[in-house]
Amino acid sequence: MATSRIKRALVAGGAALAFGAAALAQQQQQQRPESLLPPGFGDPAPAPAPAPTAARPAAAPTAGATGAFIQPLPGVAATPLPEPSPSVSPTAVATPRYVMPASARRSLALVGAADSFRRDAFGTADGRYLEIVMRRLSAPLPSRWLSIALRRMLVARVDTPRGLNGADFAAERAWLLLRMGESVGARAVVQAVDTDRVTPKLRQVWMQAALANGDPGGLCPLAPIAGNAERGWVVARAMCAGLTGDARARALIADARRQRVASGIDLQLAQKVMGAGVDSRQAITVDWTPVVQLTAWRFGLAVATGATVPDELYATVGAQVNGWRALAPGIPLIQRAAAVDRAAAMGVVSSAALVDLYSALADADDVPGALTRTTNGLRDAYVAADDGARLSALGALWDGASDEAGRYARLILTAHAAARVIPRAGVDQVDRLVAAMLSAGMDRTALRWQPYVRVGGDAWAMLLLADPDARGIRPGSIIGDYAPEGATAQRRKQMFFAALAGLGRLSAADVEENAATLDVRIGSPNGWTRAIDRAAAEGQAGTVLLLAATGMQAGNWRAVPPAALYRALRSLRAVGLDGEARMIAAEAIARLA
Repeated sequence: MATSRIKRALVAGGAALAFGAAALAQQQQQQRPESLLPPGFGDPAPAPAPAPTAARPAAAPTAGATGAFIQPLPGVAATPLPEPSPSVSPTAVATPRYVMPASARRSLALVGAADSFRRDAFGTADGRYLEIVMRRLSAPLPSRWLSIALRRMLVARVDTPRGLNGADFAAERAWLLLRMGESVGARAVVQAVDTDRVTPKLRQVWMQAALANGDPGGLCPLAPIAGNAERGWVVARAMCAGLTGDARARALIADARRQRVASGIDLQLAQKVMGAGVDSRQAITVDWTPVVQLTAWRFGLAVATGATVPDELYATVGAQVNGWRALAPGIPLIQRAAAVDRAAAMGVVSSAALVDLYSALADADDVPGALTRTTNGLRDAYVAADDGARLSALGALWDGASDEAGRYARLILTAHAAARVIPRAGVDQVDRLVAAMLSAGMDRTALRWQPYVRVGGDAWAMLLLADPDARGIRPGSIIGDYAPEGATAQRRKQMFFAALAGLGRLSAADVEENAATLDVRIGSPNGWTRAIDRAAAEGQAGTVLLLAATGMQAGNWRAVPPAALYRALRSLRAVGLDGEARMIAAEAIARLA
């Protein structure tokens, strides 16, 4: 009965887990970049319309029978996407069986899967420039709230920037979403393009998106017309034939084996997919023993067929796979629990969806002891008879996390339970109560605690930053009033100043004085600052989000420069994203505490 009460409290968000609001390990330069600016930025400043040849990623391999079969996960340079090109012609290997009427065809001038953002998000920005920025952006991002905003923009129906083929631009957006852990959003974006308009680049990302979702059936619309440019499509045709009961399936897979297109576990998993088809009468045993590396092919087909990927193989891939695992309905709940906390901290899974998953685990059989303790603690946090018992349960949950991402995930998990605590003076856990509510965007609910928080504490600072009704200029002395404690105290003070300045709540004189005192060089211009300032001045909300993510890309919040936070928040406010700016500002304090 208690579990049902948890579910009823958050039933409105139950569907969020399906959409979120996941890769060989990222290379060292992505996790610890030498510069927080994208290649191609720097002095002298780029022209208002950057030339297409300003910077280019590594050359793509030539297509042919030697193309990669074992699909790489995001971050691997061995098989890069084809170069951005506005002139790439759509794939036309075979004549489609059905032809859509002109009235039903979707335009490449407006591509996307949701009405979640302005159509003119990129204004007059040069498309090749935007592709380069997206391609070189390290992901996942350290900020949950910046990731959520960026996802909304990337999946939105937006005008294709000038100089680009709309299918190619969809490919770049989906590729970035995959690197962020947003597998469902990536699949929605690639499928927003009609199959007869798919370009070579989009075809490559289409396969990645289908595999990230554990959806080999998603390959079938393209398989008949994909040709042999990548070996994976040769095997995909055999799998699709098997899924539909096509008599040619066995011959196609035999040809693939004879031509050595695939072997080992990659072939075994493909045959297992075929075994799920009509009248296949195939029983395939998957042997993971010789496998030392997880790939998108292996992940996707294993998820689709119910084959359990050994835990040690997840250690060979990047953090974004946590998002893929959390969103994959083919993975049992107990196995998804190993990834869902990290996915929530990344912004892939909502607070309501996180509660729903743990509530479902409470009713499951054979749940490990550690998960049982979490589900029991979550039940007590929501349905305890008094605030004392509720606070005790919340504290146990918060203290049970082992690292920063886990601690922040526990705040997200308990956001709505924290909102049930009655505001009053003398509550020891107030910093984490406020941080929990703000992790789910409940700013006005958290502000009920403002009269009871200690001036100069973390909760006080977060509420000042998150207040949606804050107006006017604050006195510069407010920076000195903030007195954080702990190993990250100085960085939190720098972030507090940068956030207040970025939100426009300090005078110019106070900004200059505190920047010098705290050694935050927010006035130092460079290529990145000029680019994001120009995008903000021109109202390009989509470009601002991409450049804000570029400036804040890092392995964790400790590596995010306060000056980058200042510029990102100021630019987000300038293009009407004030709510996102306030939540990012509060998150900086919460995740460094």
